[in-house]
Amino acid sequence: MKRVLNLRPSRATRLALGVLPFVLLLAAYLAASSARLAENPNDKLLPSFGSIGEAIHRVAVEPDKRSGEVLLWADTAASLRRLGLGVGISALIGLTFGIALGAIPLARAGLAPFVESLSLIPPMAVLPILFVVFGLDELSKVVLIVFGIAPFIVRDLQQRTQELPHELIVKAQTLGGNTWQIILRVVLPQVLPRLIDAVRLSLGAAWLFLIAAEAIAATEGLGYRIFLVRRYLAMDVILPYVVWITLLAYLTDLALRLLSRAAFPWYGPAGARGTA
Repeated sequence: MKRVLNLRPSRATRLALGVLPFVLLLAAYLAASSARLAENPNDKLLPSFGSIGEAIHRVAVEPDKRSGEVLLWADTAASLRRLGLGVGISALIGLTFGIALGAIPLARAGLAPFVESLSLIPPMAVLPILFVVFGLDELSKVVLIVFGIAPFIVRDLQQRTQELPHELIVKAQTLGGNTWQIILRVVLPQVLPRLIDAVRLSLGAAWLFLIAAEAIAATEGLGYRIFLVRRYLAMDVILPYVVWITLLAYLTDLALRLLSRAAFPWYGPAGARGTA
């Protein structure tokens, strides 16, 4: 008898097991929605699929009467622009300071405690401060994302840099490499795939900070729309928006995973996750 640890599902079994939770969730929603609508046809908490379909058509196809824009796509463009800026800046900061703190002892001694302290501050606690300092425009939302995920990326890449075999650094110095050459030719290629992993792991937090900032101070965006219609209990709009945000996050994660596999096929963890 095989141990559970040694059981390897086939491709079809993996697909079936992966889809099963979604099917069960959908079935539970249908049952609960039907029961509530049977008692109260005007119930808004769990709308029928027909109502959800009408709401999707209204926000994803029909132009808004006031702005003339299709709301879903305008909100998506605004949110992705903010998210892209925040995550991109965080990745650049994480790569720069992560390598510096991991490879240069003087930098680690001077900055590591500060970065650790920043990473322990709840980003939502400083959101009012960001609004006061940077205003209610785009900058404060981008800064919140950077403040929330950049310290995590820095610490992750610092750890990866410190985990590199010391023999690599010694050999590079023996061959006459200076600090800059060692960082560019030895450390950087080893750290780049870990950077993609760190960005993937921080996407959920980045979306959380973005939605929170948009809900408080924005005139467009996915988070703004969700919190705008909640006052009307418009679950037929909120649920599609939540599913759409989830899909965007999944597609972003998938794109980064494929990028890691294509650019760094030698990187073990990426390959292992791709076949898992």
